Amino acid sequence: MKLTLRWFGTGFDSVTLGQIRQIPGVKGVITTLYDIPAGEEWPLERIRALKEEVESSGLKILGIESVNVHDAIKAGLPDRDRYIENYIKTLERLGACDIRLVCYNFMPVFDWVRSDLAKPREDGTTVMSYDQAVIDRIDSSRIFNRMDSGSNGFILPGWEPERLADIRKLFKLYRDVDDQKLFENMVYFLKAVMPTCEKYGIKMAVHPDDPAWPVFGLPRIVTNLENLNRLFETVDSPYNGVTLCTGSLGSNPDNNIPEIIRSLKGRIYFAHVRNLKYHGPRSFDEAAHLSEDGSLDMFEIMKAFYDIGFDGPFRPDHGRAIWGEKAMPGYGLFDRALGATYLNGLWEAITKMDRLNKASATGGK
Repeated sequence: MKLTLRWFGTGFDSVTLGQIRQIPGVKGVITTLYDIPAGEEWPLERIRALKEEVESSGLKILGIESVNVHDAIKAGLPDRDRYIENYIKTLERLGACDIRLVCYNFMPVFDWVRSDLAKPREDGTTVMSYDQAVIDRIDSSRIFNRMDSGSNGFILPGWEPERLADIRKLFKLYRDVDDQKLFENMVYFLKAVMPTCEKYGIKMAVHPDDPAWPVFGLPRIVTNLENLNRLFETVDSPYNGVTLCTGSLGSNPDNNIPEIIRSLKGRIYFAHVRNLKYHGPRSFDEAAHLSEDGSLDMFEIMKAFYDIGFDGPFRPDHGRAIWGEKAMPGYGLFDRALGATYLNGLWEAITKMDRLNKASATGGK
């Protein structure tokens, strides 16, 4: 696998490329043009400048997260073709710059939700947390203010102000959009962009819904293995795949992550690896990557990736806030660096263990 870190770009991220370069084993970044609103085409010169900046630090761009999908596309509005055309132009320019992976999502209104962005733990760290009982007490029109107040002054991915300036209007867009309609709109979008992806070799890797159930009555359609298989059967292109996020799919304990990984062999183009601690139905805290700190078995997850021969980019996902660091919630340097080293160690151990087992089985030949 290719170990990466997510980087939001100069002026938006508290972490620098120089710091990322010093994490052992990290080969590149997953990045974006963070200031371009959803629906607008990305200028070629901006993409080139971003690539030059990353490469001058000794790293590579191994994927884009995200080229956001405009709500007109998700909701199936009459003007969606205009925004799809802009998306296609962006894909063409990324392809011209030899960038071959795009992570995106198809979640209505906002990309992810937490009830707390800095829940204190006994060890003095803080983590992002979700509690359905808390969410149920929040007016949906006020959730943006709640998230923004806990952002440490950073713009949170999926919660960009220009997209959520009138959250009531966004909710109204989806008033008549159920799971089936949202799925049909996603298929329409993917079928429109697949020819461009096939021309330039760009893999589209959908990010699962986070959490993996409806929130505020909005539909969620990328929540389990069944949903993903349906998507791949309907749009059966080798460039239509998934970002396997252990935290998003893992938010539902019914999702067996190692089993899902093995079932999706050949369709996983990118991986987010993080741990969760369950506290009851639809209630969890994010945790350190170490298996014993949460409810997910990181060894079994990494072993599943190894068993399917996964060789794409992966990154340690959301970290805790530790050692007094002030950063975008989930995206500080310190705990993600620890997570990267831990996951890299697991991968090395699994690789060497497999070689020893094979050598033993052949008598050391």
